[in-house]
Amino acid sequence: MNILDKYILKKFLTTFVFVVGILVAVILIITFSERNESFIKNDVSSKLILQYFVYFAPYIANLITPLTVFIATVFVTSKMAGHTEIVAILAGGISYPRFLRPFFVGAVLIAATSFVLTGWVIPNANKWRIAFEIKYFDKPFSYAGEDIHFKVSPTSYVYLKSYNTFRNVGYSFTLEEIEEKTMKYKISADEIRWDSVATNWVLSRWSHREIRDISEGYIYKNTVDTTLKLNMSPQDFGNNKGLQETLTLPELDNYIADLQLKGADNIPIYEIEKLIRFMSPFTAIILTFIGVILSSRKTRGGVGFQIALGFLIAFIYILLFIATKSIAEAGSMNPVLAVWLPNIIFSILALFIYRFVPK
Repeated sequence: MNILDKYILKKFLTTFVFVVGILVAVILIITFSERNESFIKNDVSSKLILQYFVYFAPYIANLITPLTVFIATVFVTSKMAGHTEIVAILAGGISYPRFLRPFFVGAVLIAATSFVLTGWVIPNANKWRIAFEIKYFDKPFSYAGEDIHFKVSPTSYVYLKSYNTFRNVGYSFTLEEIEEKTMKYKISADEIRWDSVATNWVLSRWSHREIRDISEGYIYKNTVDTTLKLNMSPQDFGNNKGLQETLTLPELDNYIADLQLKGADNIPIYEIEKLIRFMSPFTAIILTFIGVILSSRKTRGGVGFQIALGFLIAFIYILLFIATKSIAEAGSMNPVLAVWLPNIIFSILALFIYRFVPK
């Protein structure tokens, strides 16, 4: 890496950090002003408020990374173009692809950092942040589902008429073991209650029906039994707000596998979250490429016009991303295609405008 590469890379990364810092500070101030009433109402200590914003800041910084890296690219490149530095660089015999290299290196560094943060660091911080938000900002949660069906193992199926989250009690419980379309046994109970000490379920007024080859066994007890363990816990009926944001990549894989086992219908939310974590680093690289191409020519509008154009393009990208993500979550489009479609479109756009840039 020569002096020119270090010069461009340093300007690019320092500008990116500065833009991120400014935008995050503004967002934190706005968030504090909006939630200050809740802090006062719930008598939240200054220490907890400070801790909340310490965890909230990296989440916001990573969320706006595609936008900030694009703005930083446009600002640095347009300033260089305005000072005729790019003309001098190209006139000195350096090719345009070679000129792009330090920007590409910077974008890769930012993308790699973002991937590590999104995959492991931020989800762990989000565990505390989202729990804090649920406790102090949200209304008390109550599970509203009825006629609940899901699998707890490859051959076991659970049914509940309803579930009370405040008491951790389910009503009209049924557990069926079915192998090769044949029922092996069926356990029914009027109530099923979670024992947090023994970490298992307690049955009330339960019956056990076992199907044999030529006969069947039946047991009924108007008592309790604490021996039933299931791949089911009160968390399955809890407040899952932002749960996908609190899972690291390995945890996300395990949770998706568990949902698939249970036959849940909200799997796309977690699959899309996983896809986004792999897609977003590439967004930073693509937008950097577009930003350099659009801003490397000196224009009459100056830096302000190019930055405004950068905001417009970033805004279009965000709208496209939100639209495709919503379509995928609704099940109207393949999740992989939906998540990657904005990057595909903008990659084609980048290659198209690259053909017409003065080199």
